[in-house]
Amino acid sequence: MSYQHNYSVEKTLSKDTKNKKLSGVCAGIANYYQLPKLGVRIAAILALITLPAATGVAYVVATILMPNAKYY
Repeated sequence: MSYQHNYSVEKTLSKDTKNKKLSGVCAGIANYYQLPKLGVRIAAILALITLPAATGVAYVVATILMPNAKYY
């Protein structure tokens, strides 16, 4: 007798539309990596201060490319 566990829980990176401040990118990253949302937002602000062009472009690209989270 064999019993196989088939779990199909796929963890995907997506924008968190429930906990968003701007577009939900930082909240989505925090959920995906299981980090505090405030810490990710502070890191994003610090990155925006130190490297404004690269961080701004990366945030806009992430906003466009990341799908919205699906809440059931």
